[in-house]
Amino acid sequence: METWLPLLSEFGFPVMVTLYLLHRVEKKLDIVNQSIERLPESLATLQYYGGTEQKRSSM
Repeated sequence: METWLPLLSEFGFPVMVTLYLLHRVEKKLDIVNQSIERLPESLATLQYYGGTEQKRSSM
């Protein structure tokens, strides 16, 4: 136990900062993941609307 206390006091702050930053990054990665999952649907919708516009402009 005596050897752990100096290590904890020396490395405690960097560990807490790292955990805080990882927590913040995790939230942002969840948002990116959701966006990537919705991407095929968005592209299909865009392609559908793009296809109808091309047909209208060629008439």
